[in-house]
Amino acid sequence: MKSPIAVVVLAAGAGTRMKSALPKVLHPLAGWSMVRHVLENAARLKPGRVVGVVAPGARDVAAAFAPHPTAVQRKPLGTGDATKAALPALKGHRGPVLVVFADAPLITTATLRRLVEACRKAKAAVGVLGFLARDPTPYGRLIVRDGMLERIVESKDTDTAERAIDFCNSGVMCIDGALIASLLGAIKDDNVKSEFYLTDAVAAARAAGHVAIAVEGDEAEFQGINSRAELAVAEKALQRRLRADAFAAGVSMTDPDTVWLAADTRFAADVTIGPNVRFGLGVSVASGTEIKAFCDIEGARIGRGAIIGPFARIRPGSDVGDQVHIGNFVELKATRMGRGAKANHLAYLGDTDIGAASNIGAGTIAVNYDGYGKWRTVIGAEAFVGSNSSLVAPLKIGRGANVTAGSVITADVPAGAVAFGRARQETKKGRAAALRAKLKARAAAAKRARNK
Repeated sequence: MKSPIAVVVLAAGAGTRMKSALPKVLHPLAGWSMVRHVLENAARLKPGRVVGVVAPGARDVAAAFAPHPTAVQRKPLGTGDATKAALPALKGHRGPVLVVFADAPLITTATLRRLVEACRKAKAAVGVLGFLARDPTPYGRLIVRDGMLERIVESKDTDTAERAIDFCNSGVMCIDGALIASLLGAIKDDNVKSEFYLTDAVAAARAAGHVAIAVEGDEAEFQGINSRAELAVAEKALQRRLRADAFAAGVSMTDPDTVWLAADTRFAADVTIGPNVRFGLGVSVASGTEIKAFCDIEGARIGRGAIIGPFARIRPGSDVGDQVHIGNFVELKATRMGRGAKANHLAYLGDTDIGAASNIGAGTIAVNYDGYGKWRTVIGAEAFVGSNSSLVAPLKIGRGANVTAGSVITADVPAGAVAFGRARQETKKGRAAALRAKLKARAAAAKRARNK
């Protein structure tokens, strides 16, 4: 039986280059914080323990780890010292310990799993994820001889031969839980910064006669984020990954570079997405649905065979049923639309329940807010609401009812009834010419006054 995994997530960095009051690792990528991406990927390994290491007073960062415990690195004395802060939370753990970074959110579960399995197979005390760098200049080099990782040399300390090596250190390690305390204890701070570098665990393991290995990964997964510019680069990379996953799931996108997805967006097969569409968190889209250009959807479920947009906005709490049509400049907020319901043009439907096969005319507004509270409008199945109607909630419109165009409806409408609330039309025969003459004279007088 395999021993359980523990994961230590280092999140104590100051992140000053972000120039932000928000802690660096809480900045979002595809809607999730950096640290949540790391935790979600680690969780798929089913670890027995997860421990976050945070700076003193970093309450918001510690809260992001809940329900997992956090340890505090009292002083910024390097990655080795930060990992050592997690040791009390690892007491009794003797399986592999993954050490990952909260500001490197692009690493995948598959890559972490490969590292752990390679360490188990080699019975390694330390395993390190490395990559072949396009430009190795900034990175520590992994010195491998006869398949064994001997040491990690920081870039500034490399000699001529070592500078030619392009196999570089990602920082991610897997350390034998039975040896982690002794290996961390062997790390010294005899360097320019007087810090304890986790990379020195490799040399400590080799000096003690233990096996150390390096496992190659993709450079793109190990991108650390320290600035707003790097955050934007990571966002673009993550969006490419999410779009690739959507294509693999059977989604069509006419201009994929303009479609922005959230980390948890879920599509069934045969969904079609037009250009310039944004998905916020909490969206699922069922099969056969078409989402046309320039739509914004967040916190909503879209059923089968629906047609959304163009230029539609669906806000959190909305549930769009099968074969629903939502057209241009229609906004839903916390609204449920039953099977086959339609709102094809220019409407605001907030806090509304719309029954199956009902039709909502252009210009309809669900007046849901009275300045103090928000109230629901409930429309039964097969009802018709004419154009330019205002439905003042709380309100119920029964099954098969008809609200005539231009109405302001303030009282419940029974099933099968016709309701209208508008001023009665008056027609003045033969008066159009006189009215035009009056308006023309008024405009001419105003023009003369301006030219004086």
